[in-house]
Amino acid sequence: MNPYLLIIGIASIIILSFFFNIISQKTNIPSVLMLIGLGMGLRVWMHAKGIIDKDLKLDSILEIIGNVGLVMIVLEAALDLKLEREKSGLIFKSFIVANLGIAGSMFALAFFFMYIFPGTTLYTAIVYAIPLSIMSSAIIIPSVGRLTGKKKEFMVYESTFSDILGIMVFYFMIGADGGAGNGSIAWEIFLNIVGTVVLSVIVAYVMVYLFQHLQMQVKLFLIIGVLLLLFAVGKYFHLSSLLLILAFGLVLNNTDIFFQGRLAKIFDKEKVKPILHDFHTLTLESAFLIRTFFFVIFGLSISVASLYNLEVAINSFVIVAILYVIRYVLLKVFAKEFLFPEVFIAPRGLITVLLFFVLIKNEQFTIENFDTGLLLYPILITSMIMMFALITYKGEKVTDILFHKVPMIKNNEDKETTENLDRRMRENTEDMDFDGF
Repeated sequence: MNPYLLIIGIASIIILSFFFNIISQKTNIPSVLMLIGLGMGLRVWMHAKGIIDKDLKLDSILEIIGNVGLVMIVLEAALDLKLEREKSGLIFKSFIVANLGIAGSMFALAFFFMYIFPGTTLYTAIVYAIPLSIMSSAIIIPSVGRLTGKKKEFMVYESTFSDILGIMVFYFMIGADGGAGNGSIAWEIFLNIVGTVVLSVIVAYVMVYLFQHLQMQVKLFLIIGVLLLLFAVGKYFHLSSLLLILAFGLVLNNTDIFFQGRLAKIFDKEKVKPILHDFHTLTLESAFLIRTFFFVIFGLSISVASLYNLEVAINSFVIVAILYVIRYVLLKVFAKEFLFPEVFIAPRGLITVLLFFVLIKNEQFTIENFDTGLLLYPILITSMIMMFALITYKGEKVTDILFHKVPMIKNNEDKETTENLDRRMRENTEDMDFDGF
């Protein structure tokens, strides 16, 4: 392929993703759906041109981009979270809902898989159910920006906990002996969490200390490089590496809490503040870029034929129904104040795809005739449900968002409304305040 055409294609995807984000902010249509649609459109075009073939190795590319993106997304979320005493209840509730949500969904989906795939063992069914039990922070975090403070923070915490806990359980399940007792697995997970938390806090302190003492002009990508290295090493040794990333972000963004007493003497807040701002911007931009190419390539790898299977579609709707029933019960019991629209904000995405790629490479766990449509349909359905819920929450009509028309000025009242809108736009532009536009 001509390298200039490749550069044109990459640049065009980035530009389109930027406009997708603008559309998403205005309409609450998840940009992920638009990116997946773009990838599916590219697949059709490449097939027509005879470009696409198996040599592209899309699965391997997705796995690499997805893991790097996961680090950047969790780091981006951590740098947005302020730990305050009055938020302890919110954090605890989000942890409980995320934890029980994974456990409940995991076992419910496992029994459903055993029903539709006779002969499947409970252990294998649970392993296959885990990827679908995890909410996608890659979709949730950029989609909840228009929610109010506590609702937004609850969803950021819950989706981050869901990612971390789900990944830990998944890797322990595929790493443990299929005949091991549940108590043994639970004990191993507990020890792993405690060990990783201790290691994460120590590494986070060291990283933040080094962060303020680096004198080189190029330091931000060095920190990211070190974090990626620690993440990969941790994954290689089956540690919960995302805890390390989360701990670093939380310590860096909450220095008043973590650097008190004697520790305050070794930390210069004023020196770190501008660096933290630049680092936050870098992680935000990097997460956007990686997320863009992950979902475009994911769309590129999708076989549309799997969407035409009626049995797969019906089973997928049952899977989605199970997920939302369990989520509703948990929010109703443990977090009533976060019931709507949070109950419908439970998309599946990046983590689901990543863990499934790991699963299909492990020959120890196999469900015959398991169709990838059982992943694709829930990802699309849950994203669309989230879209409708967020639009409704804003008090808007779905038809007005999806089929928007420019209103014609028919009378003096419409003309007055238009003049008021023009005046607000001029005033907000002068004040650099773009809230509501």
